[in-house]
Amino acid sequence: MKRLTLFYIFFACLLCSLTAQPKQELRAVWLTTLEGLDWPSVKGTSTSIEQKQKQELRRIFDQLKRANVNTILYQARIRGTVTYPSRIEPWDGCVSGTFGKAPNYDPLQFAIEEAHKRGMELHAWVVTVPAGKWNSYGAKQLRQKLPQLMRHVGEDACLNPEDSRTADYIASICEEITSRYDVDGIHLDYIRYPETWNLRGNRQEARNNITRIVRTIHHKVKNIKPWVKLSCSPLGKFDDLTRYQSGGWNAYNKVCQDAQGWLREGLMDQLYPMMYYDGRHYYPFAADWSEHRYGREIAAGLGIYRLIRSEGNWSLDAIERQMNVARQLGLGHCYFRSRFLTDNTKGLYDFVCDFDAYPAIVPAMKSQTSAPSAPSIQVTRTSEGDNISWSGARDNSDGDYLTYNVYASTTLPVDISKGSNLIATRQMQQYLSVRRPANDAPLYYAVTAVNRYGQESTPSQVSFMPQTSRTSSQDALLPNDGYALNIPDFEKLPQADFIAIFSMQGSLVARKPFGPVVSIAGLPKGVYELRTYNTNGTSHHIGHFVVK
Repeated sequence: MKRLTLFYIFFACLLCSLTAQPKQELRAVWLTTLEGLDWPSVKGTSTSIEQKQKQELRRIFDQLKRANVNTILYQARIRGTVTYPSRIEPWDGCVSGTFGKAPNYDPLQFAIEEAHKRGMELHAWVVTVPAGKWNSYGAKQLRQKLPQLMRHVGEDACLNPEDSRTADYIASICEEITSRYDVDGIHLDYIRYPETWNLRGNRQEARNNITRIVRTIHHKVKNIKPWVKLSCSPLGKFDDLTRYQSGGWNAYNKVCQDAQGWLREGLMDQLYPMMYYDGRHYYPFAADWSEHRYGREIAAGLGIYRLIRSEGNWSLDAIERQMNVARQLGLGHCYFRSRFLTDNTKGLYDFVCDFDAYPAIVPAMKSQTSAPSAPSIQVTRTSEGDNISWSGARDNSDGDYLTYNVYASTTLPVDISKGSNLIATRQMQQYLSVRRPANDAPLYYAVTAVNRYGQESTPSQVSFMPQTSRTSSQDALLPNDGYALNIPDFEKLPQADFIAIFSMQGSLVARKPFGPVVSIAGLPKGVYELRTYNTNGTSHHIGHFVVK
């Protein structure tokens, strides 16, 4: 590990307030369905219960969206039970209230749709090896179906990582989810040996067993949809460091997770290490994760549950420092769990809404595909705000699906490298209405297309300030002969760099030299607007004219 990295970043973050907010950053949350810890708070199959569950999830997603969370890790497989209609495993009881009983809707499908409406990714969180207590419902089902794969570890049941059939079985669940749902990722939890497992072989063989599971899942998922991100949540400390020991609890040697090797080999697109510690148990290990990313994305898993008295009674300052350090290191952040964020535990939600005041885009995956082409953009100004629409972008990848990012600024060109200029991310529709008072400072807009891999097109910019969609009755049409237009009172106009001609839909049609006579030869029939324009963004409406 680089010398002074830990101390430089740590003390820098103590001295600064908020670090700059990047445009691209992984901001995630674990949404736990186990026993309804995060959702749902009520269980049942009646119509009224279903509506309460759906409204509760919408409210949670609205809160997460306001906090500019961009990735939801939704628990789809719990302990040998699932929260979607599976052909492989039975229903968990967290939704219907009864194990093995289906609700009257598909919670996973509903969660995906609601997340995507809000421009957020949704990853299916799959608990892999554990099956719960030995006599729990999920464990009993697995013991009946797969008796040769089940192992009794203390009071718990788990699938045997040393049997190659375990890899195939877990992969079949991931395959089912990937093929049937428009998930953005598959997130693997407990992809490791139980800490009390009695290893028969050496540690390297054990790591190979876990890696076999990861590789099998990777192969299944990527063969179906190569853009679906594969991730996992390893232990927060990868291994002992030169100057800092892990205390015997680490991913690589204790539970045989070669998570950094999975990044290096390309088996994982993202990692969410469970860094539920503070002080020297957090900062040096965060730096280690940062230095071994291999071009992939890592989000520090934050133990925000430790803010409550029974779990450590941390002060909010501890989480604030950890988030600042993660950002300085180029890491994202992921909250465990959702409820502690949305409940504003010790003011955490208020802090997050300030720390992540602007939206952020999930960084693009490593891919050999090409970015999409840019869309064409049109803007119409109304008395209530601006209506933006766009079209014509082409997807050059094999995903055949585009979403859109929208940027706004009071200056031209709109700088799309600034997160503060983002006003909408992952928009599925090709229009956006920005409601704003007419006397507010005018805005310029830019739109980019984004493919399934997160690759962003070049921006399509509006290089003028759109006027109202209706021409004023007092705005007399400028006379012309179809070839040239004489600008009345030209000497009264402010000096400008050029004269601009726009369509009534707001598209720039032509730029002409600044002068009293404007050539309009060759323009198609229609109504146009004439404006002065300067490269610093200032503009002046001259009038409208018709080409007959």
